[in-house]
Amino acid sequence: MMWKQRQVQLPAMARGFHLITRHLLDEMPEISGIETGLLHVFIQHTSASLTLNENADPDVRTDLESSFSAIAPESFPYTHTCEGPDDMPAHVKASLLGASLSIPIGGGRLLLGTWQGITLCEHRDHAGPRRLVLTLSGETRV
Repeated sequence: MMWKQRQVQLPAMARGFHLITRHLLDEMPEISGIETGLLHVFIQHTSASLTLNENADPDVRTDLESSFSAIAPESFPYTHTCEGPDDMPAHVKASLLGASLSIPIGGGRLLLGTWQGITLCEHRDHAGPRRLVLTLSGETRV
């Protein structure tokens, strides 16, 4: 059984939903050597999140941003407002979507569905870089 763990930093991104699958694959090339295993992706922030979703049509990511902004609007009368009007809605959205993903690996590749991609959900207007912890485990290929 092989284990690897790596902390990676994504550059600051605009508010919205961003495909990061390719970036993560580039950061963890050892995936290609795993016959059967798991990649765990964890974001170390409370105002951004991760999800698996559509990887082809960018309209889906636009609609996700609009939908989550409707679910957790900045106009809601939040108590926690010291970090700006986008902060508390960002915490709500991050809680709904979650901080981690576990993706199976088979034959040296992520076993994502045809239209699935790993997406960083940036919920702040002016966020900085985001840190992720990638943990890879599995049986190596022969």
